Amino acid sequence: MNIKKKLIYSIISSQDINQKHDQEMIIKLCKHDSNNIHVLHRALTQQLINSKTSNANTKTRSEVRGGGKKPWKQKGTGRARAGSNRSPIWRGGGVIFGPHTKIHKNKINKKEKQLALRILIDNKFKNTIVTENFTDQLNKPNTKIIVDRLKKYKVDISKKNNILIIVSEKSYNLYLSTRNLKNVELLNANNLNIVSLLKTTQIIINKDALNIINKTYNE
Repeated sequence: MNIKKKLIYSIISSQDINQKHDQEMIIKLCKHDSNNIHVLHRALTQQLINSKTSNANTKTRSEVRGGGKKPWKQKGTGRARAGSNRSPIWRGGGVIFGPHTKIHKNKINKKEKQLALRILIDNKFKNTIVTENFTDQLNKPNTKIIVDRLKKYKVDISKKNNILIIVSEKSYNLYLSTRNLKNVELLNANNLNIVSLLKTTQIIINKDALNIINKTYNE
């Protein structure tokens, strides 16, 4: 059974941080917290499994080059019979039961994933700052402007904290400006993921991005 929860965000003016106005967002959550935790765990597991790569690869006797000619005749030499010098028991031969490149895939339902993201949005509500236009006056790549703006919003930018900036659409200048900040991650509003939301300690959301989040994940 689902319940509706109202989140009221105070949107900070990009010119004056003391000027604020409220915007509400109603999200659907499970009635019981245990169900929420279960869905969140499934979504996290799915993302971690899908991001896993298995690149180790060995060749079997059919893939190793050579070995077409019989090394010696079947009888009369006194040696053990051999049909190929690429047999697994030969040096330079194929590998038995070795690792192979594998694509890991795990699936959950679309509505489950959206619910998991809504759970995290609700969970991080107290650590979320919404601004009118975070990228205002960013005409060229400038990391100092981003750092000053974060400090203006009283965001702790020390390395122990992870900061997530969510915008409606990444601009090239904003990407270059945040790239040198190792503990700052930049995401589009329609491309949120479980791991990024889980590990972040502070979220900065653009007003336009908040509207996109409401439309995209609140079905």
